[in-house]
Amino acid sequence: MKRFNMIDEEFICENCGKKVPPLEYSARDHCPFCLYSKHVDINPGDRENDCKGLMEPIGIEKYKDTYKIIYKCTKCRRTHKNIAARDDDYNKIIEISKM
Repeated sequence: MKRFNMIDEEFICENCGKKVPPLEYSARDHCPFCLYSKHVDINPGDRENDCKGLMEPIGIEKYKDTYKIIYKCTKCRRTHKNIAARDDDYNKIIEISKM
């Protein structure tokens, strides 16, 4: 079972350079502007992954009443999924869903 360490902090996106605010209702795990993430966790919020590569959004899948963003690490090539946040750029989600 995955352990969850709640870390919700602002950061500068390494892909688009924008300042990303905390999510405030859950842990922020990707940029809401370009949807990129960073490969930092083994279990949510643990920051124990040595890879530290950028996670490129490569697809979208329906999940309950929202969506999951499918990522592929640009460094180690592993895939991972994150739930879309309420403030994500839905035009980007639509764009990625057409890939």
